[in-house]
Amino acid sequence: MNPQAKLISTTSLLLGTSITISSNHWMTAWIGLEINTLAILPLISKTHHPRAVEASTKYFLTQATASTLLLFASMINAWFSGQWDITQLTHPMSCMLLTVAISIKLGLVPFHFWFPEVLQGSTMTTCLLLATIMKFPPITLFYLTSPSLNSTLLTSMAIASAALGGWMGLNQTQTRKVLAFSSIAHLGWMTIILNYDPNLTLITFYLYTVTTSAIFLILNTTNTLKLSTVMTTWTKIPPLTTIFMLTLLSLAGLPPLTGFLPKWLIIQELTKQELTATATAISLLSLLGLFFYLRLAYCATITLPPNFTNYMKQWQTNKPTNPLTTIFTSLSIMLLPLSPMVLTIS
Repeated sequence: MNPQAKLISTTSLLLGTSITISSNHWMTAWIGLEINTLAILPLISKTHHPRAVEASTKYFLTQATASTLLLFASMINAWFSGQWDITQLTHPMSCMLLTVAISIKLGLVPFHFWFPEVLQGSTMTTCLLLATIMKFPPITLFYLTSPSLNSTLLTSMAIASAALGGWMGLNQTQTRKVLAFSSIAHLGWMTIILNYDPNLTLITFYLYTVTTSAIFLILNTTNTLKLSTVMTTWTKIPPLTTIFMLTLLSLAGLPPLTGFLPKWLIIQELTKQELTATATAISLLSLLGLFFYLRLAYCATITLPPNFTNYMKQWQTNKPTNPLTTIFTSLSIMLLPLSPMVLTIS
């Protein structure tokens, strides 16, 4: 890709995200989301592969639909209340349309179908952007409008996302699709607590971003796209593969790793709100995700390829390790003891 074009796309991506998360008016938030959508399309289709073109087409159509619904919701609210302020969402129809629009943008169940396919057609770096930065503006809009949203609808979608994200990830052999369904399952955890403690939604998103970024950077360093290729990464960079296993377990939410912190806080808050059945259900559904994280970790660190390969094994990768990989992996493994400080800052 042309360096100037990549610079323009990256700058536009940061600009669109900044406009949306700092806006107070529905029109500026919508403009920021549109800039984001148009900026990421060249990055998705830059490989000129038919699957990449298909992914960019699917992404454009779904995001355009979601943006239309969001604009429609804000116009209905302005028509009945005279308010364009994001926090003044009062009309029930606007609340419903906004929930649907943001759910499409995020990839929540039942509007999740586009997300795994788009990630499968993109490069690892673009997948990292789609799974982290591109979700920040919609999560911010959810955060700002959380008092107006229907808690029953959000809880139902959250439970469905956690269930389907874990269930569909079980039989995947492509690492990008595994991480796509992992993202859907984590969105369920973020959504379920949105009405009761929106700050916890943001904490969960931040920690999910750190852990997922570490995993994508490690997979990009070792050039791993399939589960069968994961089995050969041990010979390339053994220390990095060990860290990869710990990062996967952190994403699964096992103590004493960082990923345990948001799940612990969410279960605690749901129990305080006397939603014990909901907390139990989403905790049990997280076991589905734990299975495929353990399978990935097992393939990466314990097993060797079951058959002889037709190419010479690469003992050291030629790609230098990104400094960000070290930072994100350290944060995704060792942040749990600092949880009082994280809660104080939030």
